[in-house]
Amino acid sequence: MNNTLHLYNRDRVQVAAHRGVAGVNIPCNTIPAFDIALHGGAAILEMDLFKSLDGEIFIFHTGKEPFQLDRHIDLTRMTAEEIRKLRLINVDFNETEHGLNTFDEVLEHMKNRCILNLDRCGAFIPDVIKQVERHGMKEQILLKNAPTKEVLKTVEEVAPDYMFMPIYMENDTASEMIESMNINYMGAELVFSTENAPVIQPEYIEAMHKKGRTLWGNAVLYNYKVPLSAGHTDDVSMMKDPALGWGWLVEHGFDIIQSDWTYQCCQYLKDSGVNR
Repeated sequence: MNNTLHLYNRDRVQVAAHRGVAGVNIPCNTIPAFDIALHGGAAILEMDLFKSLDGEIFIFHTGKEPFQLDRHIDLTRMTAEEIRKLRLINVDFNETEHGLNTFDEVLEHMKNRCILNLDRCGAFIPDVIKQVERHGMKEQILLKNAPTKEVLKTVEEVAPDYMFMPIYMENDTASEMIESMNINYMGAELVFSTENAPVIQPEYIEAMHKKGRTLWGNAVLYNYKVPLSAGHTDDVSMMKDPALGWGWLVEHGFDIIQSDWTYQCCQYLKDSGVNR
């Protein structure tokens, strides 16, 4: 098992910045948002990828065009040249100076700085790997995806040495299959709507840790109707008590916490003695 998560950061519990740190005039999924996250203590940057009509990879969560570009468009049906002309909007729906970054730009900017978690790229993993290899950044990449048979087969074929995490929703649905494949299965993201879910039970957490696997908990609350961590969220941590959110995830064995509040989460982990 090859695990390079601590290549640039030695924190016991690492913080992953969800699309960087954005707000007011800094749009998410941009180099400025990623830089702010690193300044705030993040060890991992989570980002969303898509391909343009002519095959160039950009950073953006497709489907969010009306809210981040103020346009009812489909970026996947636009050419790279057309995409480069666009400008992201701020929280007041005013245009900013920030355009969409290409994957190449982000790779070049983040080389030898942190771990990059690449999301929403399961359909074009071979293209992603080619670009990463061109930049010589294999050790900085974490692939995380729902463990469909198609994705697992692709990872085994083109990225067997890359760090890979399946996303388990309530139940572990793929460990047996992945363990039989040539895949660098170094951890998993565990999503659970209640504290009764199988993936959050102590015996499961202990078994995964005994196998040397890193566990990723998601404190992000993108929709209060869709709990990702049984209510132990960023919102609870910020509005009530971080011990009920981030602290709960630490106590239950998570090695990584994904957050929209990077600086505050990092400070809590230091103040509580979890990290130095």
